[in-house]
Amino acid sequence: MAERERVEGYLEGYAEILTGLCETRRRLTPEERAALRSLGERAAEAGIGLRDLIRAHLSAAQRVHPGLPRAAADHLLSAVEQAVDAFAEGHERAQHLAMRQEEAARREFIDDLLYGRSDLGRLAERAERFGLLLSHAHAVAVAQGREPYSDGYEVTRAVESSLTARFGNRRILLTTKDGRLICVAPADEPAVLAHFAKQAHAATDGGQVAIGRSHPGAGGVVHSYEEALNALDLAARMNLDEPVLHAADLLVYPVLTRDRQAMADLVHTVLGPLQQARGGAKPLLDTLTAYFDTGCVTAQAARRLNLSVRAMTYRLDRIHRLTGADPGDPVQRYTLQTAVVGARLLGWPDQPL
Repeated sequence: MAERERVEGYLEGYAEILTGLCETRRRLTPEERAALRSLGERAAEAGIGLRDLIRAHLSAAQRVHPGLPRAAADHLLSAVEQAVDAFAEGHERAQHLAMRQEEAARREFIDDLLYGRSDLGRLAERAERFGLLLSHAHAVAVAQGREPYSDGYEVTRAVESSLTARFGNRRILLTTKDGRLICVAPADEPAVLAHFAKQAHAATDGGQVAIGRSHPGAGGVVHSYEEALNALDLAARMNLDEPVLHAADLLVYPVLTRDRQAMADLVHTVLGPLQQARGGAKPLLDTLTAYFDTGCVTAQAARRLNLSVRAMTYRLDRIHRLTGADPGDPVQRYTLQTAVVGARLLGWPDQPL
């Protein structure tokens, strides 16, 4: 009974408007339409569903009907249609405004979460509204494809539907940022990010996914997000084509570049002589890359470069003569391989050291 009275509280003046419309066979005045729209907005802001409100409007119309002259009663259906249309317009307008405000608040929260631009205590409070408990540890996965994606895109909806169907409401946040798909999940739910990676790779038509390590607290989300972004950047520089990259597996690369000048000196000293070769250093550097990537198997490296084994062997000998380091020698191989990794990280020889 209380709920019914609450709903009918937003029908103020409705019966009088219906009676006036029926008796005069006119249409709503601008003032009446504005009043009905205002009632609809207030009802939406109070959280009352449109279905219950329309039912209440129809019930009120039934109560008005017996008191109308017969000629006026014939106009009742038209009057109800006009009044409910104006009321629903206001209700929908308020709903759309609320949705835009909610989306703006969500986007602001995501920006603050991923860039750590807000007070951590306040950020943790806001996070609960969006399903995250920042007192726990989280990990972040980032997926990028051949084109940018945003909220509402078919790719985003497909991945979100798959996650929801598989895991339900497990405090997962799926969003987009700078054209990439992003998933934030509790550290104790590793299957969530694994599933996200699989679905995002497929939905983005072979895009690449990077997963950061898990870290505690609000700052941990930022840390994991940055690790995932760095892994994608590293994959681009190192030509890593694995569909899923784990930041934990790539920690050696930041270590190697922590002292950039030392790495540049190593590349210059060890690989610099390759620039004396006909065609420059690039072909011989590609040779070393393929050789090391295939586990130092000459035949397999030759196939990767579309060379004969004889041509591959010649190139390795040429590298030995120019650098003084033998790729086949276990001790000298380590120095060469480290220098090759450094060259890829620094973009040499395309970029000057």
